[in-house]
Amino acid sequence: MMDKEIFVSLLQERQFKAVRSILHVMNAVDIASLLSELDDKELALAFRLIPKEEAAEVFANMNNSLQTYLVEMFTEKELKEILDDLYMDDTVDLLEELPANLVIRILDSVSQSKRNMINVLLNYPDDSAGSIMTTEYVGLRQYMNVTESMAHIRRTGIHKETIYTCYITDKRRLIGIVTAKDLLTAEDDVLIKDLMETEIISVNTHTDKEEVAQLFTKYDLLAIPVLDAENLMVGIVTFDDAMDVMVEEATEDITKMAAMSPSEKSYFETSVFDHAKNRIPWLLVLMLSATVTGTIITRFEDAFAVIPLLVSFIPMLMDTGGNCGSQSSTLIIRGIALDEIHFKDIFRIIFKEFRISMIVGTILAVANATRIYLMYHSPQLAIVIGFSLIFAIMIAELIGCLLPLCAKRIGLDPALMASPLITTLVDTCTIIIYFSIATMVFHL
Repeated sequence: MMDKEIFVSLLQERQFKAVRSILHVMNAVDIASLLSELDDKELALAFRLIPKEEAAEVFANMNNSLQTYLVEMFTEKELKEILDDLYMDDTVDLLEELPANLVIRILDSVSQSKRNMINVLLNYPDDSAGSIMTTEYVGLRQYMNVTESMAHIRRTGIHKETIYTCYITDKRRLIGIVTAKDLLTAEDDVLIKDLMETEIISVNTHTDKEEVAQLFTKYDLLAIPVLDAENLMVGIVTFDDAMDVMVEEATEDITKMAAMSPSEKSYFETSVFDHAKNRIPWLLVLMLSATVTGTIITRFEDAFAVIPLLVSFIPMLMDTGGNCGSQSSTLIIRGIALDEIHFKDIFRIIFKEFRISMIVGTILAVANATRIYLMYHSPQLAIVIGFSLIFAIMIAELIGCLLPLCAKRIGLDPALMASPLITTLVDTCTIIIYFSIATMVFHL
């Protein structure tokens, strides 16, 4: 990676030839990363020194705030050059994030045909395959031979997002696919119809983009064709866009599991006020729900008065139950996200978690009961803590596996039913179990 100080120094000393030579050998992603560390004035200057054939790719790898600044700075000619080289899906992603005045400026800079295609893509739901697809793919005809196909790829491939998979269509109806490897290793006079694969994995324009991303993982795809309601081919989703979806969904799940509202901006791009706003709603809900636990504890004040030592074990029991519930929910949420676990598996999951909770609960109960007996020489107290742990862990594991499954069943995000909410529910159940056993054993 290029040292920022050296790069800035070359810019300030107006050594543009040296800067160009540095940028010429750097990867587009690394250039975008380097430029993100520059001041606005240096950024505009450095971007104009990037080789023209690489400028669009660098621009596509920049974050939204940098793209917005550059669009404002570009002349009409510069903007048109970037847009001409920018792939359709990247152009649509850009337009979705820009202010209205800049969107209008961009639409005025592209051809009518490209503007029509952009408008079509913008009208797809945000979470659909249509919103992340590109219309730039290599299309072939089944009666072309290998020589004709290679010539076609050489003529048009430079403007396509990928040439590794080519699509054979007949009046826009997808009938097969052929890979670049197949074309390169076949004889020149072989017809495409004799090379193409007809067993095709495809998606609809309204297929959920998370489901599309899962297909890439399941079938090890580089690209997947997108069909409209009439089964006509309209575009492809490429692997890099699927990776973006995976990162986006993982980020969203992580924030929800931490009881925060998801944000599309990075940590530093999000203001202090927005960070607080994203965290406060769930914290308020969890704080108010925790008052239930406090109310239950006050009902057992008489037990505290007789045996004050009972209070000292509350944090340990609540923490252990909450941790077990979180472990269970995390595995279930991951299984749902990877499409390994479905609601129909609910009884298998309950039985499995029950057996796990018995093993974990018994081991932890024996360890704690032994410790308590040695420290306090009270077999009754050891029995109370031991059985409280076993039952608390059983309930925690049950809640941890059931809540995400039920959330998925009713159309909610399973990540909502994660650590904070589960911990609150488990705490309440643990307190009830603990004091119920204690009052029974000590006859309080």
